[in-house]
Amino acid sequence: MNETVVVTGGGTGGHLKVADAFIEEFHNRGIDVIFIGSSNGQDKAWFENDRRLKKTIFLDTRGVVNKNSLGKVTSLLNIFSKTIQCLAVYSKYNVKTVISVGGFSAAAATFASILKFGCKLYIHEQNSKMGKLNEITSKFATEVFSSFDENSLVKDYPVAKEFFETARVRDKIKTIAFFGGSQGAICINDFALKVAPRLNEMGIKIIHQAGKNDFNRVAEEYKKLNINADVFDFSKDIPSKMSSADFAVSRAGASTLWELCANSLPTFFIPYKHAAGDHQYYNAKALYDKGLCFLKREDELDVDEFFKIIGSDIHKISIGLISSINSNAISLIINIILENNKK
Repeated sequence: MNETVVVTGGGTGGHLKVADAFIEEFHNRGIDVIFIGSSNGQDKAWFENDRRLKKTIFLDTRGVVNKNSLGKVTSLLNIFSKTIQCLAVYSKYNVKTVISVGGFSAAAATFASILKFGCKLYIHEQNSKMGKLNEITSKFATEVFSSFDENSLVKDYPVAKEFFETARVRDKIKTIAFFGGSQGAICINDFALKVAPRLNEMGIKIIHQAGKNDFNRVAEEYKKLNINADVFDFSKDIPSKMSSADFAVSRAGASTLWELCANSLPTFFIPYKHAAGDHQYYNAKALYDKGLCFLKREDELDVDEFFKIIGSDIHKISIGLISSINSNAISLIINIILENNKK
């Protein structure tokens, strides 16, 4: 495969983690990769100085959803002009393969792949409810990969190997981790502080990702409660934080959900209620329906019920999570892409 591959998409960490997994695998196979993202999300922070990449392009693109009529027209015209720019890049670097991981960052590069003759588009959809861009472009894709779609050729999610390597079967709860994401989740933070005194009395240690926006308040509250919790805003060492825990309370973004599965960590999911298409709820429900997690909406939270949950059989769930995801997803996906490109 002599041509260069384009990986596009991002905006948020969930999309960018998957983009990173594709970049790493292509790089390991000696295949040149161009990353095309947006200058308005987290894309630059992830890939601007990445030596694995042949080239990085950050376009001034923004989302179309939740804008008024004028805003939508302006965004669409901008995407059109950036699509023309991407077509020029594809011609210059002989791009015949584009992998979109979704998010508004992917729009221009994805549309360019559809317009360019001989270019194949592959989509990785992270969530149970397909994003608007992927919904539109999936009709033109050579293949769509999804962890929630039974018809997907590869149903496993690309998760970093560290989450598998640090996995263990849990029997008894000695440590609970609260994960609200790097931005934090006030709902999870408040619930953690509400149950913390009782957890402390039970001798259960607390790990708490409070997020950068709410970190100071949460850390101060633990001090007032005289509880020595491991509170942090952001950490690159989430695998070891997960591995230290015997139970988790978490949002249900696809990336975090599958990392918890890979680590065999039984989890109580509290989905973000404003997620597009309520996708976090449906992400977790797919696991819940198999008896592999606990699930409540924000307005259903009940302290007594929570303590009943942590007193239940977590060993059975932890065992069940082992077979919920395999560790070679990205390798299998790229094998399929390379095989298709020979045809």
